[in-house]
Amino acid sequence: MMNNEKQKYVMLDLGGTPATPWCSFKQVMKRTFKGELFVGLWVTLREMFKTLFLGGKHTTKYPLEKLPISPRYRAIHDMLRLLESGHYRCIGCGLCEKICISNCIAMETRYDENQRKEVSEYTINFGRCIFCGYCAEVCPELAIVHGARYENASEQRAGFSLFEDMLTPIDKLHLQKEYEGFGAPSVDADAKIKKTPLAY
Repeated sequence: MMNNEKQKYVMLDLGGTPATPWCSFKQVMKRTFKGELFVGLWVTLREMFKTLFLGGKHTTKYPLEKLPISPRYRAIHDMLRLLESGHYRCIGCGLCEKICISNCIAMETRYDENQRKEVSEYTINFGRCIFCGYCAEVCPELAIVHGARYENASEQRAGFSLFEDMLTPIDKLHLQKEYEGFGAPSVDADAKIKKTPLAY
């Protein structure tokens, strides 16, 4: 015996099909103006009154207010600094560049006057980054982590290639070279940027 044969079905009495237009009108009125309609209207008006006059708002005023984000959320990268000196923790080992599976990290290193290795240029192309987190996991100095900043929308592809809070000093951003690769901005990408017509 099948399972559906064991079940007991209950037939609902929905009434007959109306025969005349007057019967159809009465059926519509009877089904429309039931008690459930006024209970629903009362709940809606009650919640609206609480929201407007008693401060019971459940909305978030984005971007002034933001919802809490999980600590495991992987968003735009942050470069951490040493608390004692304020210098970047990055030692230029290049492990993040090597492990990046989307080939979006490019760095250049040099030796300073004390023969210490330092990072001169550091670029993350956020147009290609898949936010896998491998770069943060492989970093031996905990220099690069994923922060909670997730607003990275842009109308121009060149806006994904450079960020001022990375290792490159702000006054040398115009000297930074973009690496070659699929999806990389062209040499004249800055000249092609158009101002948005929107007033914001």
